Amino acid sequence: MPNPFEKLLKWNPRTVFAKKRVLGIDIGASAIKVIELEKDGGGRALLKNYGELALGPYSPEGVVGQATNLSLEKISQALQDVFHETGIIPHAGAIAFPLGPSFLLVIELPNADRRQVETMIPFEARKYIPVPAAEVQLGWQIIPEKSSALAAANAPDQKEKKIEVLLAAVHNDTIAKYKEIAKRVGLENASYEIEVFSAIRSVIGRDTSPLMILDMGAATTKLAMVEWGIIHSSHIINMGSQDITNALSTGLSIPKGEAEQAKRDYGLAGMPNDPHFAEAITLPLGQIFSDASRVLSNYERRYNKKTSKVILTGGGVMLKGLLEFAQKNFDTDVVMGNPFERVETPAFMETTLKDAGPEFAVAIGLGLKALQEG
Repeated sequence: MPNPFEKLLKWNPRTVFAKKRVLGIDIGASAIKVIELEKDGGGRALLKNYGELALGPYSPEGVVGQATNLSLEKISQALQDVFHETGIIPHAGAIAFPLGPSFLLVIELPNADRRQVETMIPFEARKYIPVPAAEVQLGWQIIPEKSSALAAANAPDQKEKKIEVLLAAVHNDTIAKYKEIAKRVGLENASYEIEVFSAIRSVIGRDTSPLMILDMGAATTKLAMVEWGIIHSSHIINMGSQDITNALSTGLSIPKGEAEQAKRDYGLAGMPNDPHFAEAITLPLGQIFSDASRVLSNYERRYNKKTSKVILTGGGVMLKGLLEFAQKNFDTDVVMGNPFERVETPAFMETTLKDAGPEFAVAIGLGLKALQEG
């Protein structure tokens, strides 16, 4: 099959874009984010439009901020509603596959001729992917030695050297679902990729140092250890921003809708005259960042490398005071992802877009992917 990573690895901020106008569509568990980019006469990517829509109201519970499990019909309707509210007319673009139901891992193989390695990969992949090969679409990338975390540890004897290969697999049912959504909303010639690759494209830029992307969604928090723009490991923490809301709802004995609004209004500063508020927030948040810190430390110990920074993305990191909380939990720099830096935007919207940036990391990355595809 064609290498699904090829265009990702060729991406750079000076790419001459091929298409004129495209969409990037990120269908999350609790919200849909859409951006529209256009290529200008100088080949730059211009932001033309963007929008976000909570999926909670489309579910029986109707609570904003909670993870949903909507039918294909409901998701398609919600996406059409985004287009209607923003005035976007569906055309060419890209959609993200969620990391959760995808398979993404790095394996080690004996050093050999590239053709031999590519022959071995499909057979080796069967050992790691827990479903029949016929049920998934498989892709891989041989990690270049300069970016391989094993490079420093490899033995001088070439015969004993190992190489790293990034494996990615998406279930056929997932592919069929998103293709049907694209068809229903009128998205032409849609392309697809696993969401973490989109985030890499939009928030890392030219940084080649080891770093972590931490993406907090409603139900899960996704982690990716990245070096030279290439994933070396990924992890999923089964907790997200809705766990904070649920903790507030339980601790304060208030409905989830009220807890969600209070979380957004007060954040880690806490509700005035209520000491239980801050405690309810910090317990689940502390667990998430403790697990993330452990993943980062294990990576640094294994490869004897220092991580340069942690980049925060996803709607969950918009919580007031979270950046400062995260900085106390990591022994490295922590920054908010700002994908809008990768595109040309109106000057008067700079502050607004920077503040919204972490939520749109995947959508912007998808738009850039779609622009550069001929």
